[in-house]
Amino acid sequence: NVARAPGSCIPDDEKGYKLDLFCVPKHYEEDLDQVIIPHGLIMDRTERLARDIVRDMGGHHIVALCVLKGGYTFFADLLDYIKALNQNSDKSVPLTVDFIRLKSYCNDQSTNIVKVIGGDELSTLTGKNVLIVEDIVETGRTMETLLSLLSECNPKMVKVVSLLVKRTPRSSGYRPDYIGFEVPDSFLVGYALDYNEYFRDLSHICILNENAKEKYKV
Repeated sequence: NVARAPGSCIPDDEKGYKLDLFCVPKHYEEDLDQVIIPHGLIMDRTERLARDIVRDMGGHHIVALCVLKGGYTFFADLLDYIKALNQNSDKSVPLTVDFIRLKSYCNDQSTNIVKVIGGDELSTLTGKNVLIVEDIVETGRTMETLLSLLSECNPKMVKVVSLLVKRTPRSSGYRPDYIGFEVPDSFLVGYALDYNEYFRDLSHICILNENAKEKYKV
C-alpha cells in the first residue's frame, strides 16, 4: 500500500491574493473576497498528482470515474497530464472513463442525504481498478457513501484523488489517497466549484463573500 500523500497545506490565516492581480470575470468581482489558489498553481499541482498516480498505478488498466459536476474541470486536466505521461515515459496507464453524479448540497450547507445519479452503472466496475476523481472532500460522508456503494460491486482496487480537502470540524476523518490542497473551512468557488450552479466559469479558486451567498441563494 502506498502511503496517503498529505497535499499542499493552505493555512487558515492565508490572506490569498487580491482580485485585481488576476483576470476575474467582471460579473463576479463584487462576489469574491480573494483568490486563494490561482489557476497556474492548480495546474502545476495537478501535473504532480498525475505523476504520482502513474507511478503508483502504472501497468494497470484504470477506470477513471469522474464525480460530476464539480469534478469535470479537474478530471479533464488530470487526464490530459496522465495522457502526456503515457506518451513520454517508460510507465503508462491504459485509461477508460466513466461518470457519476452525487448531490449533497443545498445553498452552502452540506446535507446528510447523498443522492447518487448514475449509480446503477457501478456494477460495470466489478473486478476493475478504479480511480475516483473528485473536486473537494469536506465532511467525507459523500465519498464514504460512494465507496460503500462501490464495494458492493467488488472492484479490484479503488483509489481516490481529490483536488481539495477541507479542514472542518464536521469531517468524518476520511482522507483520499491523493490530495491536491488542504484548504481552510471557507466556502470556495471557481475551477468548476459552484455555489448553486454559479462560479463554474471562474478559472481561479476563490473565497465567496457573505453578500454573494445571499445574492445567489435559491
